[in-house]
Amino acid sequence: MSGAVTATLLALCPVLLGAGFLLGRRTDPAGHSDVGTPVERATFETLHTASLAAPALRAGLTEDTARKSARRLRTLLGTEALAVTNRGAVLAWDGTAEHPHAKHVMDQVAPALTGGRTVAFACGCSSVDCPLRWAVAAPVVADGRVLGAVVAYAPRESAVLARATDEVARWVSVQLELAELDRSRTRLIEAEIKALRAQISPHFIFNSLAAIASFVRTDPERARELLLEFADFTRYSFRRHGEFTTLADELHSIDQYLALVRARFGDRLSVTLQIAPEVLPVTLPFLCLQPLVENAVKHGLEGAVTRSRISIGATDAGAEAEVVIEDDGVGMDPDELRAILRGEGDASRGIGLSNVDERLRQVFGDGYGLVIETAVGAGMKITVRIPKYRAGVYAP
Repeated sequence: MSGAVTATLLALCPVLLGAGFLLGRRTDPAGHSDVGTPVERATFETLHTASLAAPALRAGLTEDTARKSARRLRTLLGTEALAVTNRGAVLAWDGTAEHPHAKHVMDQVAPALTGGRTVAFACGCSSVDCPLRWAVAAPVVADGRVLGAVVAYAPRESAVLARATDEVARWVSVQLELAELDRSRTRLIEAEIKALRAQISPHFIFNSLAAIASFVRTDPERARELLLEFADFTRYSFRRHGEFTTLADELHSIDQYLALVRARFGDRLSVTLQIAPEVLPVTLPFLCLQPLVENAVKHGLEGAVTRSRISIGATDAGAEAEVVIEDDGVGMDPDELRAILRGEGDASRGIGLSNVDERLRQVFGDGYGLVIETAVGAGMKITVRIPKYRAGVYAP
């Protein structure tokens, strides 16, 4: 986020606190009707109007979002008419309907769009009672680029309106920068999930199909069951909607994955699951646990002569759910593990570990990264803590 955006948001904090104070007065527990002073009422109305305009702008600058926000922006400025443009056309006009000035907006705002600064100009209206004789155009800037302009029209020159229009344009710029951050975050999450999907080993897919084929003649019913498990597992892993899922769905996919692994390795792999039913609805990032189990299978069976054991547990830990995945395999050198988590080591040695760790921290905070205990020849134990509730985190 740019420094300008951060400074603007910080500048709004005292105002928002004041709005919270005002709301507290409006909902006095004693039941008194106290709507505050005129200044407090004006502050509340301004913030309320801005909050109504923000959702549309957070979707970007388009004809639809400009149309939805223009009326709110005109209310904020208290002006007779207002236009919102991009660099090539008027996206929305609100105010005096079908006014002749609406046809000449782009010519008049060209200096604001090219120079990136607020400009004021006379509209050239010859009628004595014309309500739109003067205007001010303020550029909308995001990520250092001029995206468009907010143009306010008035019957006479006003320094106050010029400053107010400039501030409203800055506020619109903040919303558009936040919209771009939202889109960037979505693209990043999608890229990370694609990376995880790419790590679903082609060898695993080939070996699963080979294992299924081996049962076609000897045990057709088993082959049919495994084929359904394979279809459900791949359908879940490659789904295209939602960045979050429930613990129940993630564990169901893991169970299907393990059924395919056991079909190949038979008695060489022993899996123990202990799941507390009350944590099944907990929401977590999509494909968050499956890579950890795949990592346990890979390192548990690697070099194993007899049986390899893997345990998966999910318990209720008050405000959190705690998931523990443990294997008795070859383990890993702690220094190598730290390098993998920093994105510097051989990612194939720790399937998806750095990806999962980073996504958990992005969603829940740095206190919720992976906790891994391992040593060469001592297996690996991975602990994942997941808050039972976090605002904005919900499964589709």
